[in-house]
Amino acid sequence: MTTWNDWKRERNFIAGAWVQADSGQTIDVTNPATGAVIGTIPAGGEAETMRAIDAAAAAFPGFAAMGLMERVGLLWKLHDALMDNQKPLAELLTIEMGKPLAEAMGEIAIGAQYVRWFAEEARRAKGEIVPAGVAGRRILTTRHPVGVVGMITPWNFPSSMLARKLAPALAVGCTVVAKPATATPYSGLAWAALAEQVGFPAGTVNIVTGSARKIAGAMMARDEVRKITFTGSTEVGKELMRGAADTVKKVSMELGGNAPFIVFDDADIDAAIEGAMVSKYRNSGQTCVCANRIYVQAGVYDTFVEKLIAKTNALKVGNGMEAGVVQGPLIDTDAVAKVEELLEDAKAKGGKVASGGNRHALGGSFFEPTVVTHATQDMAFATEEIFGPLAPVFKFQTEEEAIKMANATVFGLASYAYTSDLSRAFRLNEGLQYGMIGINSGLITTVEAPFGGIKESGMGKEGGSQGLDDYLDTKYVCIDGI
Repeated sequence: MTTWNDWKRERNFIAGAWVQADSGQTIDVTNPATGAVIGTIPAGGEAETMRAIDAAAAAFPGFAAMGLMERVGLLWKLHDALMDNQKPLAELLTIEMGKPLAEAMGEIAIGAQYVRWFAEEARRAKGEIVPAGVAGRRILTTRHPVGVVGMITPWNFPSSMLARKLAPALAVGCTVVAKPATATPYSGLAWAALAEQVGFPAGTVNIVTGSARKIAGAMMARDEVRKITFTGSTEVGKELMRGAADTVKKVSMELGGNAPFIVFDDADIDAAIEGAMVSKYRNSGQTCVCANRIYVQAGVYDTFVEKLIAKTNALKVGNGMEAGVVQGPLIDTDAVAKVEELLEDAKAKGGKVASGGNRHALGGSFFEPTVVTHATQDMAFATEEIFGPLAPVFKFQTEEEAIKMANATVFGLASYAYTSDLSRAFRLNEGLQYGMIGINSGLITTVEAPFGGIKESGMGKEGGSQGLDDYLDTKYVCIDGI
């Protein structure tokens, strides 16, 4: 049986070989729960990325031409390798990122599900024969892999975010150059180790760690990279979109969020509380789809707040490797400072700290799960992403008011609402300006559905039948003289 240390790779994977950075320089990786350095990774940059792109470009023709069922078979093996090593991979994830082990186990599992899902969806990436308007012609549309794909992934879901990109790309025959986050690189490098183990051809999967600017710059500069997929902040996403314009690359972006969580008077309050807890405090609030603003109708506001405080106070905070812990540390002290800044802004504008509100006694980057009442739309967290265990609760009177407040943001990723009124559920579907809407559920991510936002939360979808689209080009063929 393997251990998490068996999956920790401290070199980059380029052209089927494990290599150090040209400079020999490294970057320390720390455990946010303890502050201890757990290892180092190469401080790679432009030169290493260029070689990775060369390798991916060289591997692309052969991999794209591989028999479909041979590619599908490799993905099935990759799924099985993930699940066979679920616990050590989850432990590695927890040690480098901090989330509770149970959450890390779930992340590995859903990553494996994405692999299996896209292995199946690739078999349905069909074209069409379209009726021609001219006699003697046939019109065909066919779908083809875009080519080399550059991938940049975040630290908060370092395994599953890469799964959602790698799986569809590999399923249709694209080759990959991926850059995992410097704070949590080992889960990304583990994907290279898994791909190597199950037999993906050399150059098919390449993982480079180091300078985000230099690695992304190399991806943008090369014509061979035909698509960029990025999960992260809206600010960085906009910069990447500008960079992709010079070579007209396809882009898919899963960017920032500011999810409203709306509770109506007719809701099942206990169910709404459970939904709010999982949506707000999962991964210590460090998710792009977590409840950022909790809007509660006046008739149930006091009851909801009372129950939310009680549940929040019961959360066990600690090292994610310890039994029973449901709240780990934030990723670093900068994240703590951001939560404190938002909290101070709210207090200065009339917000009341009803629970928590301080750095945790454990020290480091631990922060108390916090509830703020009397939240108003002029507070910074009404328009900014929190990314921490801070739950602001707003009061509203009418459905129209709730929808207006919920939409008062540049973001449009996820939203949630609790109601027993079916008609209202359909009105919310029409009125809420979000790519994903959860009705009576606070946890809606699933491989079968398209994950992605609108407005400044990005473009493109990951998951569902739509998840292959951004990795395929469509060609039209006109055959005349039949």
